[in-house]
Amino acid sequence: MFILRNRQRTPLAALRLLLLVLPLSATAQTRFDPVVITATREPQALSRSSADVVVIDAETIRNGTADSVEDLLRRAAGVQISRNGGPGQTSGYFVRGTGTSSTVVLVDGVRVGSATLGQAEFEALSLAQIDRIEVLRGPASSLYGADAVGGVIQIFTRRGEGAPRITGAAAIGGHRSRQGDLGVSGSQGPFDYAVSLAAEKSDGVSAVRPGDVFGTFNPDDDGFSRKSGSLRLGYAPAAGHRIGVSLLETRLNSQYDSAEYDAEFNPDPSPDFRNRLKTRVASLDYRGAVTSNWTTTVQLGSSIDDARSGGSTTTRFKTEREQATWQNALAFGPDQQLVLAYEHLRERASGDAFTDAPKRHNNALAAGYSGRFDAFGVQADVRHDDNSAYGGNTTYRGGLSYELVRGLKLRVLGGTTFRAPTFNDLFYPDYGIPPGTPGFAIKPERGRSIEIGASWESGDTRASVTAYRNKVKDLINYEPNVDENFEPLGLCPPGYPFGCARNVGRARLQGVSLAASQRWGALELSGNVEFLDATDSDTGYRLNRRAAHQESLAATWTAGAWNAGAAFVFVGARPDGTPDTTFQLGGYGVLDLRAAWRFLPQWRLEAKLLNALDHRIEPLRDYQGLGRQAWIGVRFDGQGL
Repeated sequence: MFILRNRQRTPLAALRLLLLVLPLSATAQTRFDPVVITATREPQALSRSSADVVVIDAETIRNGTADSVEDLLRRAAGVQISRNGGPGQTSGYFVRGTGTSSTVVLVDGVRVGSATLGQAEFEALSLAQIDRIEVLRGPASSLYGADAVGGVIQIFTRRGEGAPRITGAAAIGGHRSRQGDLGVSGSQGPFDYAVSLAAEKSDGVSAVRPGDVFGTFNPDDDGFSRKSGSLRLGYAPAAGHRIGVSLLETRLNSQYDSAEYDAEFNPDPSPDFRNRLKTRVASLDYRGAVTSNWTTTVQLGSSIDDARSGGSTTTRFKTEREQATWQNALAFGPDQQLVLAYEHLRERASGDAFTDAPKRHNNALAAGYSGRFDAFGVQADVRHDDNSAYGGNTTYRGGLSYELVRGLKLRVLGGTTFRAPTFNDLFYPDYGIPPGTPGFAIKPERGRSIEIGASWESGDTRASVTAYRNKVKDLINYEPNVDENFEPLGLCPPGYPFGCARNVGRARLQGVSLAASQRWGALELSGNVEFLDATDSDTGYRLNRRAAHQESLAATWTAGAWNAGAAFVFVGARPDGTPDTTFQLGGYGVLDLRAAWRFLPQWRLEAKLLNALDHRIEPLRDYQGLGRQAWIGVRFDGQGL
């Protein structure tokens, strides 16, 4: 059932061996079992979940070598990434081989991203504001509705607790890069607070290589600047009750290479092309214990994604979302819980391409049960979405886990998913098909997914393996409306001279994910291996920009005031193009090194060498990443000041 095709030989045979032998060397220590929210929408111990969830904690974020949110996801959660150049450039992300628009991204429970493109812009987010990230891999539409085909990525910003704490960092690096952040957090009586500011800037390198096929190369450096701030305030009027306010805003100004064309379609790459993106996420929430067995949560949230892109002339696309959620968790015992939720989402798009401001709204009801019966764990979810643009959709998910022996858990999970058409699919001039168009209305993409897995935990040893298969139909793609002689084919409604959006494809996504970590005293090792077969079911071709394998390995050593580490990522070859003009992107490996010295109790000197071997990186055809880059900086962490 879970057969992988198009395999390539990986240079990390040692990592595969490591993943097999780590579980044999457990120690007697006990590791903290993290609590996750995304798997069921309510707090749950990770060891109790039937889903495949990866937690990226604050220590991993602060002590890692990742240069961005998307790079962190690739290293820690096995998410494949495509980026138009170096840090600050537009990024795509593939969870279990699904497209970028097939993963839901949340910030503190609020959906974010562009409704026109159907994706979140990770390049706009700063690592400085993030406390932790939870990545739910697998079917999740039964909890989160449209687009959770590959899974859900939920980002949590910092929240204050305990004595006042001041944190800050400043660093400089190659390509005239510099960054800094400052944060204050804590709690006082019934109040808690967390405030953070950050700024980053880099000259970068040219995003495109000389001699590119489309003639967009410009020899100038394509740098970026990013400013961000976050605020979280809370008030607890009584024990078990909290009212919270949160705000996150980021502003990105990044240069990129492109071209403007004359009447003869000759490219002119000389203009200064820039992407100016403003993102704002705000929410007001209440969570309280109505009774000892009933907890209710109410959240009002909004997000804005405002992008202006271009050279001599610019184009603007803006997404506004308003979200209201009422969620109730009913506990029938220490290991039995029922979650009932109502969610209302209103989306509105505007910009230069639209003659008006298209909008749509969605109402959803969801129910989820999770329970434990001795060695067995059960999880079941169902959700119905009613959307003003594409109608009603009901999705479900069911999972079962079994603890075979202490520390060894087996699990199986299956469910249905759907991806909604984007605003571009519905309303973009000469491409989108408006809702209700007779004979040509676009349906949501639909998927069926199943996975089986096993996890082992004993002391300081952890290992897991998950095999999955996901079949998706009614893929929304561009459908040409003329043949090679420019004669109409009648595949689109009248008024579409060249083509339109249509449900025209199917895909098979299957693979295996392996992960392991082990600590021996001062040394800790961790590794991930992802095998993926992402195939167009109609043509048999591999889907664009999906590597057949991706591996990562990290080592951390701590002794007294010293901390050092190394991280290696290898990305396999990927196709990039059409079946007729397929270009093969070569595989590449990146080795990062870091070291830190705590010269005072609250002060730490840090150094990093990214891409230490100065390997050539081609993330997309004719694009390039940074070469070797050195960083040096200082970090302050003061508790109880």
